[in-house]
Formats: sequence, C-alpha cells, structure tokens
Amino acid sequence: MAASNNAPSGIDKEQIFGMAEKEMEYRVDLFNKLTQTCFNKCIEKRYKESELNMGENSCIDRCVSKYWQVSTHFFVVFFSLN
Repeated sequence: MAASNNAPSGIDKEQIFGMAEKEMEYRVDLFNKLTQTCFNKCIEKRYKESELNMGENSCIDRCVSKYWQVSTHFFVVFFSLN
C-alpha cells in the first residue's frame, strides 16, 4: 500500500516560484512608485536641512497611508471582478 505523496509536482513548483517572483517584482515596483510619488510631493527640491522637518514628515506619513489604502482598495475591487 503506497502512501499518497502530497508534495507538489515539478510543474507546480515552477508555477509557485513564478508566482513568487511576480509577487516580489510587484512589491518592489509598488515600493519604488510609492517612494518616488511621496518624495516628489512632500520633499522640497532644495534641501535646507539634513533631516526631514515636521511638515515633510507629516506629508510623507499621509502620502504613504493614502497610497497604501488606494493600492489595497484597487486590488480588492480588481480581484472581486475576476
């Protein structure tokens, strides 16, 4: 009596790795877009200080929060349509 093997086959492993690679690419792209968008919106082009000031910190915090909320909402809506 042979025990059933629940390990994924070679094709399944390739699909899993492919999906993980795409997910990582998406996350890196999301992070880069978020960073660039919030930097352009919140940081003055001429640096006056070595540290972010209170206004820049608040702007970055709000920008990242809104960007993340919109991204999350988009995926909820997008995947609920499929």
